[in-house]
Amino acid sequence: MACSSLFSWPYSRMKPSIAIILCILILGVDSQRWVQFMKEAGQGSRDMWRAYSDMKKANWKNSDKYFHARGNYDAARRGPGGAWAAKVISDAREAVQKFTGHGAEDSRADQFANEWGRSGKDPNHFRPAGLPKRY
Repeated sequence: MACSSLFSWPYSRMKPSIAIILCILILGVDSQRWVQFMKEAGQGSRDMWRAYSDMKKANWKNSDKYFHARGNYDAARRGPGGAWAAKVISDAREAVQKFTGHGAEDSRADQFANEWGRSGKDPNHFRPAGLPKRY
């Protein structure tokens, strides 16, 4: 039975989370890896939130790209789940900015910093002069 056919069962109101669990069981995905992935994704999400909070607290001119790179870097170091969370969060943030009319060029620069950090490159490349050491 294919995973897509789960939604055509007589129980068409099946919750998506139940369908996902059934797909995982049917496909035989190693539950240890799945649990680890989810753990990494949660930790990566917290890393992204911490970078965002630090950016707001620092309120430092020209530090935006540094915090983008740092959040993605920290999250990606958690493993595949963290890198996935960083990409999803970064892409969602940029989509919201585009929707609200923020500049496309700034969005491209943000995405460059996001990818820089996720690829494991040093986020300090974007660090502005004088930014306090605690960040």
